[in-house]
Amino acid sequence: MAGESRRGGPPSKNAYVTLLTRPSYLAGAILLAYTLHKHSPSTPLIICYTPDTLPESSVTAFAAEAKHSNIILQPVEHLRLPEDGTAHGMVAERFIDTWTKLRVFDLWDMPQKWERLCWLDADMMIFSDPSPLVFNAQNDEYLTGGDGMRTMAVHTCVCNLDHDAWAPAEWTKENCAMTPLSSSDQLAEVKSEPYTLSNFNSGTFLYRPSKQLADFVKQKFEELGNARLRAMKFPDQDFLNEAFDGRWSPLSWRTNALKTWRYWHTNIWTDDSYVAVLHYIVDKPWAARNKPDGSAGYLGKDGETHKWWWDEFEVWRREREGQGEKELLSVVEKYVASEDGKENEEMKAIGGGAQDFAKKWDKKEKGKENEGHGSKEGGGLKLSDDAQKKADEYGQGPHGPILRKPMLGERGHGPVVHGR
Repeated sequence: MAGESRRGGPPSKNAYVTLLTRPSYLAGAILLAYTLHKHSPSTPLIICYTPDTLPESSVTAFAAEAKHSNIILQPVEHLRLPEDGTAHGMVAERFIDTWTKLRVFDLWDMPQKWERLCWLDADMMIFSDPSPLVFNAQNDEYLTGGDGMRTMAVHTCVCNLDHDAWAPAEWTKENCAMTPLSSSDQLAEVKSEPYTLSNFNSGTFLYRPSKQLADFVKQKFEELGNARLRAMKFPDQDFLNEAFDGRWSPLSWRTNALKTWRYWHTNIWTDDSYVAVLHYIVDKPWAARNKPDGSAGYLGKDGETHKWWWDEFEVWRREREGQGEKELLSVVEKYVASEDGKENEEMKAIGGGAQDFAKKWDKKEKGKENEGHGSKEGGGLKLSDDAQKKADEYGQGPHGPILRKPMLGERGHGPVVHGR
């Protein structure tokens, strides 16, 4: 049953949330669910997915994993900005689907009523229980203060020690909120100057779901307008920082520890055991095996943290093999690097060449990417007729009620699957 404690207690009022729009992130989301259940078994993971772009085999894989991990599946529709001829500013093609993250603010209308939801990107892995750092009285006090239109997150790291060309000039170690910290337990301060101290990374964010908050986010979205939204480098992150400017407070860095911090921020990452949620930014570990010398990552610096992911994957694989989950394993293994190191074309954009994709791409190609995902209407994109028909068929499935609350002028469809 949704939200029921794995320890036999009352249904949880807290949940984590993630999103999958493409099968290339399937292994990441499965391992996020598996490791979260290992360390916080009573707290479910709501996996939002887009039935028009995620193959049925991936949805079936999630349903199979839900028998073992505390998963709730929630279908949502894509949110993509209309093509209106204005320039886009995204630094990488892999961010094209991230606007759909804003659907999570409509989860207040699920049959299960959640008091607190914490977003986690699908390229994360859990190494210790983050719940005490996230769901606590102190955080509640902040979130319920003022008019309640608040969130909590971890600062954006602006060190840019790899000197990526897309980064603003102000992105330096001196301007990073993590640099002055001298203890692993310290919280970075939110300050207005420089602006980098008031910017958060949207890989993890905590909020109290409500209709009022959903309306607040929708209003901000509409106020900014399509041209300004399309110009953002990091949708959804740039938008959320606009919407919650002056309305957010810091979470512990341990709830969104970027893999680069292991060597960029040794002032706080003093022990690997401190990490609760590890964020595999840029290239994803499942897209490529570590090299014979143990190195990994596009600059070869992330061998240790990528090895941790593969170690967990192997434990998960052995467990599911012993449980007879042949179909689940078959689907997931299509989207992880093979042991022989052969490169998977579908994984290039999230693998070792991920930074090569962090650049402008031709409008014609971008148009192809958007083709089939609907037309301009109602401040957002609706499904094509064929996809809509398919989604409506999903809605007649055996898995119970579905979320149909509109977000930015669109509808949600599909089955809800609960972990057992």
